[in-house]
Amino acid sequence: MNQPINTADLYDERGEQLASVPLQFQSLGGRSHFSGKARTIRCFQDNGLVKATLATPGHGAVLVVDGGGSLGTALMGDMIAESAVANGWSGVVINGAIRDREAIVRLDLGVKALGSNPRKSAKDGAGEVDVDVVIDGVTVRTGAMIWCDPDGILVER
Repeated sequence: MNQPINTADLYDERGEQLASVPLQFQSLGGRSHFSGKARTIRCFQDNGLVKATLATPGHGAVLVVDGGGSLGTALMGDMIAESAVANGWSGVVINGAIRDREAIVRLDLGVKALGSNPRKSAKDGAGEVDVDVVIDGVTVRTGAMIWCDPDGILVER
């Protein structure tokens, strides 16, 4: 496994080439440091697209889900997270909630989310995939590099 990249050191090295997400996410997965090319989803209290996307080959990518900051329902649980690991995703960033925290922290997957809620989301597949998402003023585009660790999230501009 590659040496983990610390976001503070990376920012010192690259500065304004990187955007730093100011929103304070919790580190909830088994990997504290993760990075990769971003894939994006915009959805609201519906994890159908999250489940479908993480069931495809990830090739080390990081799925960034803009759930509108809603903590009303979970957009990922342990079964979807296990699918992400099996399909080679590096991590998931969710501007929203997850569930099954105790199981997810044992998986070899980076997970950043705002918190947790045991309530299931809808499964209709409503939302958009591979669109620009904006999280606390930072735009994340599919294909941009993203780096995450306990200090925060950096996105290639």
